[in-house]
Amino acid sequence: MDQNQTQIDECILTCVYYGPNGEKLIKRGAKIAKKLNCPFYILTINEEDVDDLDHDKNQYLEHWRSLAEEYNATEFIIKTSNKRPISKVIAQMAKEKQATQVILGQTARNRWQELTKGSLINALLKELPFVDLHIIAVTRGLKKYNEEHFETGVRAYLVRTDDDKYRLSFNYTHSCSYSGVFYKEIGTDFNNGVFTFINENKMCDVHVTDDYVQEDMPPPQKSGASKS
Repeated sequence: MDQNQTQIDECILTCVYYGPNGEKLIKRGAKIAKKLNCPFYILTINEEDVDDLDHDKNQYLEHWRSLAEEYNATEFIIKTSNKRPISKVIAQMAKEKQATQVILGQTARNRWQELTKGSLINALLKELPFVDLHIIAVTRGLKKYNEEHFETGVRAYLVRTDDDKYRLSFNYTHSCSYSGVFYKEIGTDFNNGVFTFINENKMCDVHVTDDYVQEDMPPPQKSGASKS
């Protein structure tokens, strides 16, 4: 079998979930697919129907859809799990699309979670024994920050103050300019960390110190922040 035939037989399936790392996973999948000159699929799985998704999740979908077009993905696939295990849904799509390589983000999980909920990766190894799994560390998703140094992200908002600064808030009001996710640094009693959000279909993250953003902010979308 010649080299060209081998490349045609390859197929990439990249799995993304809501958060700051989807773009990196898509770029990695696109890079591999371009090198192999093969089909490239992007898959995201929801627990609820697309019509029931909140504003922020819909923004992620639009962002990924634009990336799929930018990187010439073969198809951007949105699936509802319908209470099925995520591994089953991924395995089903991998088999349907005849994927030979699946790209996933490795999230931080403690030993108790592994024992009680099981490992997605181990489940996929059983479901897809002949498929190569690429497990991409998501610790680089927040610029230079290490995910191990942050608590689980929580819904948060940025409010513009009278002196043109932006203050972190966990309560939605009509004065909120941005809606996103705040990742608090572990070991601090104050709100220090990273605020991640989507603006104009682009992923952005800014550092927060003592409740206040320390960097220049892009102009907010005309619609402002939406409550999830």
